[in-house]
Amino acid sequence: MDQLLDLYGFVSVVLHAAELAARTALLGGVFFWALLLPALGTRFPAAETARLQNIGRRAVLIGAAAALAAKLAGGGLGLLALAATLETPAAGVFGADFVLALSVALLAVAALGVLALPREAPGPGRRAALLGAALAVIAASAAGSHAIARTEGRPMLLAATALHQAGAALWLGGLPALLAALRLRPETAAAVGRRYSGFAAVGVALILLGIGGFWLGYIGEVEAVYGTAYGAMAGTKAALLGLMLLLGLGNFLLLHRLGAGAAALSRVRRFVEAEAAIGLAALALAASLTSVPPAADLPEDRVSWSDIAERFTPAAPRFSSPSRADLAIPALQAKLDAEWRAREQAQSTRPEAFTPGEGLLPPRNAGDIAWSEYNHHWSGLLVLLVGFAALLDSTGKVPISRHWPLLFLLLALFIGVRSDPEAWPLGDIGLLDSLRDPEVVQHKLAALLVAGFAVAEWAVRLGRLGGRLRFVFPAAMLAGGLLLLSHTHAIGNVREALLVELSHLPLAVLAVVGGSARWTELRGPPELARPAAAVWPACLVLIGVLLLIYREA
Repeated sequence: MDQLLDLYGFVSVVLHAAELAARTALLGGVFFWALLLPALGTRFPAAETARLQNIGRRAVLIGAAAALAAKLAGGGLGLLALAATLETPAAGVFGADFVLALSVALLAVAALGVLALPREAPGPGRRAALLGAALAVIAASAAGSHAIARTEGRPMLLAATALHQAGAALWLGGLPALLAALRLRPETAAAVGRRYSGFAAVGVALILLGIGGFWLGYIGEVEAVYGTAYGAMAGTKAALLGLMLLLGLGNFLLLHRLGAGAAALSRVRRFVEAEAAIGLAALALAASLTSVPPAADLPEDRVSWSDIAERFTPAAPRFSSPSRADLAIPALQAKLDAEWRAREQAQSTRPEAFTPGEGLLPPRNAGDIAWSEYNHHWSGLLVLLVGFAALLDSTGKVPISRHWPLLFLLLALFIGVRSDPEAWPLGDIGLLDSLRDPEVVQHKLAALLVAGFAVAEWAVRLGRLGGRLRFVFPAAMLAGGLLLLSHTHAIGNVREALLVELSHLPLAVLAVVGGSARWTELRGPPELARPAAAVWPACLVLIGVLLLIYREA
């Protein structure tokens, strides 16, 4: 149970992100099936109409199954953590408010799944039931958000949360169904796309209304945007929203000005895929927002603009590493060992200064800061080399540059060995024990992720890997961005933690954009593949530069 509590923060954010994505897709499928398709009427051949109905039905069925699984996993984890914290059986916390909200949401999601079981197109009564259950899901989700814990402005914040979630469902949630519909006859695909653009516009309006409520209730002033973790995450989410709006505008222009041509629809599909990828990152960031207090609750200990300017002023990278013995934990351990020997205590095991997961933050000194900066700077140099090598490979004039993915293996090895000096293989804490620390888990996952996509992309460059496996690299870049959005740092000083967060958020955004660009390059069409081929190496170069100027002091 102690190990559960150690990893609870990280795992809960990951599960909440999965639940939020599944719920958004479910609600989007409901709106697509019960609102958009009836608005199109019966202008299509019977076979096309049947296929559209099947697309809507499958979106609801798959979304309901995924949402149920994610909600049960997240709710079960929350119950276990609450029971462990209160030292009571899990059955003793069933009366908690979040359990009641979860129960309502589960019933509503299950109802949506049952309503989608009949194969025939839903009539007016069934559509009303689908929409009613969808509204119940939104209401239950709002009841489990930050808003319910507020003593001031609660009704406004609950309404803002509900509007925000409904808007996300109307715009982003229906994208999987839209992608499926865009594979139909050009005339049908274009008609569905045009109608969907209207629903998406309504969704954007609802999202903006929700943002207005969040600003009033959770942020309140410009200084809170860059001075708190909540504000920094909200600002990054706004940047992702801007990227999605640009892609949405491109789709609108293609659908309404260029007609239903195959070339235009091919570009629309690529834009929708990129929109969905960035939307997934925005949902992951929204899940991370629930793990930090609202900016309005932190009027003190905010980071000033001068602090940010000082921290992010470029300085010479650190390429020399301090000795591990100079780090805070080994130094403290040595002190404790000396005191233990002096007292000649008869102990069978040596006491440890810090065990990840004890609930105590590890000490940090100048050596720890230098160690971390050294790691980031060498990682930045490797990523920079990868970016430039990929740009060389895109020219086709330097044959050896096609082996650039192998440079990522060096990065994976570096991350796996250097990231956690107190843990295996450098430290005294064994591998299994170290996995009680969420930060160690994330570092090991990152190393495995980098190694996996390095080998896969190298095989693609050599022509030995094709089909869907050629998308491993862009999928891994997207996964890396999502992992970085859920990354946690064990830093007791909230100001320092925020400054580190400010350096990691742009890295995550660049990883998501780069992954989307590489995906587009592989998928085509040529008029989009050519610019995309330059975008993702540029993202790698920018990531390398940001890592090279990374500082913690």
